[in-house]
Amino acid sequence: MIDYKQYIFINPNIRFGRTYLSGTRFSVYDALNWFANGMSQAEIKIDFPELTNEHIQACLASAADREHKIRVV
Repeated sequence: MIDYKQYIFINPNIRFGRTYLSGTRFSVYDALNWFANGMSQAEIKIDFPELTNEHIQACLASAADREHKIRVV
């Protein structure tokens, strides 16, 4: 699994404090939402060429990690 922490950051002055992709102003939510709405990785890269494969994989890895950590108590 990719080390998503190299590509995803939080800064209160960028994207209203949401997680965003390094070197861009795209939030992780943006990329995950594009996938949820049926866009492929290739389509995302065509529409947003500043995103790399690593950026996109980092979004998926962070979502998987977050899901893995959820526990019902």
